[in-house]
Amino acid sequence: MVDETVLDVTLDASASMIISEALSWIGTPYRHQASCKHAGCDCLGLIRGVYAAFWPEPEQPSAYNPNWAEANSEETLANAAKKYLLPVALDARAPSNILLFRYKRGFPAKHAGIQIDETHFLHAQDGAGVQLVSLSAWWMRHISHVFAFPPLPTASHTGIEMK
Repeated sequence: MVDETVLDVTLDASASMIISEALSWIGTPYRHQASCKHAGCDCLGLIRGVYAAFWPEPEQPSAYNPNWAEANSEETLANAAKKYLLPVALDARAPSNILLFRYKRGFPAKHAGIQIDETHFLHAQDGAGVQLVSLSAWWMRHISHVFAFPPLPTASHTGIEMK
């Protein structure tokens, strides 16, 4: 479990590496519950896949249907994110942060993406696959939670040389 300290995250080498990995998923087709680059993923699978590029994947999510949030009023996605990611204040979001979206007021967050820069984010959408899209006013209004990936492991754990 990660420290739940709210962070003011700035773009650094770690963020650049995360963004580079995330962008390598562009064009991956949409596949419900999958998390395999170039083969298929959903929005959660995109986050899981980028996470797994740097850290061991913590757990397999249990089976879920596309309308899981409507059937359950719990913040399932946000609560799972709190176990492995670092909460960030909404007004402190930065590139490489994970954005969770709530489609309707009073409903739990049910969509996720990765912020790439101030005006774009990456997400997987049914019928479109993984795409880089505008972080438009509509998306901005629906952000419910922001998380940062944990600090990158040292080179001795991953083989990645940090500079």
